[in-house]
Amino acid sequence: MSPDVFILSRPHGVVRAAGVVRRYPDAAAAARDLRERRVDSVVGALAFDPLEPSALIAPTALHHTRIPLPGAQPTTRRLTSVVEIPDLATHLARVQAAVAAIADGGLDKVVLARALTGRLDAPADVDDLLAALAGGNHEHNAFAVDTGTGRLVGASPELLLRKHGREVTCLPYAGSAPRHADPAADRRSREALAGSAKDHREHTFVVEHLRRRLAPIATDLEIGGRPELLSTGEMWHLATPVHAVLTESDSTALDLAMMLSPTPATCGTPADVAARFIRTHEEPRGLYAGAVGWADAAGNGEWMVTIRCLELDRTGTGVRMWAGGGIVAGSDPQAELTETTAKLQTVLNALGVTLDDLPAAGMTPRQS
Repeated sequence: MSPDVFILSRPHGVVRAAGVVRRYPDAAAAARDLRERRVDSVVGALAFDPLEPSALIAPTALHHTRIPLPGAQPTTRRLTSVVEIPDLATHLARVQAAVAAIADGGLDKVVLARALTGRLDAPADVDDLLAALAGGNHEHNAFAVDTGTGRLVGASPELLLRKHGREVTCLPYAGSAPRHADPAADRRSREALAGSAKDHREHTFVVEHLRRRLAPIATDLEIGGRPELLSTGEMWHLATPVHAVLTESDSTALDLAMMLSPTPATCGTPADVAARFIRTHEEPRGLYAGAVGWADAAGNGEWMVTIRCLELDRTGTGVRMWAGGGIVAGSDPQAELTETTAKLQTVLNALGVTLDDLPAAGMTPRQS
């Protein structure tokens, strides 16, 4: 297994970090040390909730290569002792409560997530898992972070930000539809998403969040018009490219990640109201739905939204995975449940586990 404490694979290459100079559960302390050049770089994961600890590391070395991770077929495993958190009936009830709260006013969107926990019949090899994740999407996205208590591993398609000098690029995702094995069904799903007023409204919240946060610190801000339709192996997504030129370059990529995360794509809007709703209705998310990436003392770096991921315990057999969906006016609880089930398939596929294999009675297989 690789000794790296951090790996991020993207279409333009791989960033690896080795060794630990210092661990930072406090993201603000890590950002300060990086700005003041007390450390050369910071890698790892920001928590969804700033009140919870992050998993950031100042590594001894940071290495860049221009070739993304090669893909590989997953090793088939059994996932046992599966527990759904919450159970399906409770998740449906939470979605209904969110729709009611939105109808009452004061809340425009909230993202609700559910989790699966279980145990693998053999320890997962992180290198093999990364290769399977990278092979499951055409951009070869994959990441792994040593959290100190295990590994956070995933294949997020959503770029929170990439910073080089004063230039910043974002590619927010919001609005989703499941992929299908049958080409005709897959085309219908794509076309339905393209024409969905509900999904376009959900997407607009995320784009406007980025506009509000970046406009005060940018001399130039370009935001695409109508969202693009992009896909992973399991999902269709609405996405809008954002490009900004910062007024100054003092802010590092980590500073920007802390400023932009969480976006309405993983939290909701207004952010404070949505966050309170999530704290009331969910267990703590930890690192899920935060941001994962790297930043160096020159200010450059890249951060992804921490979705399509799982967390392994120290043994490599205990696993927890998450999936969420944005709730807005008109959201259908059953459709939202189906969306989270489809999103879970990203990490299940990489583990070599199908929904038909799961011993949890409530899980339903992906439509075909």
